[in-house]
Amino acid sequence: MAYLIDGSNFIGYSSPRSLRDPQAKYSLVSRLLIFQSLKKTRVLLVFDGTPDLNLIGETFQKKKFSVIFPPFGTNADETIKKIISKQTDLRRFFVVSSDREIKRFAKSKRATPLSSKEFNRELQTALKEHRKSLEIEKKVTSLSPLEINQWLKVFKDEK
Repeated sequence: MAYLIDGSNFIGYSSPRSLRDPQAKYSLVSRLLIFQSLKKTRVLLVFDGTPDLNLIGETFQKKKFSVIFPPFGTNADETIKKIISKQTDLRRFFVVSSDREIKRFAKSKRATPLSSKEFNRELQTALKEHRKSLEIEKKVTSLSPLEINQWLKVFKDEK
């Protein structure tokens, strides 16, 4: 299973004010890294514009997670179409975009188009489950016998 995400389109849907905020890309990447590890799936995230050197380093170029910027002179839509065209098995390949042309192209190649709204719902559900699992995993540490004795001495001495 793999998700090819039109990053700028998704940010524009999920928080329109964030399109101008450079931190919006980092926020999306961090949420998608959690999503990718939870779902054990491949994530290809394509952004429009000039490559952000902080997002194209080794941290964000892994076997199952990639941040992609289009080559000079092209845009994210062209890059997304090229990626779709190169895939050999599109049965479980999801293309996330609310751009009609991208969704139409994905469907014509037998990939599964997901609107930004649909994927946002899936992402929020996964992140909510992740937060719940972190709460469960919180360790409750109990005092050691030595610590208990020390505290008993402290309180005994106060009387």
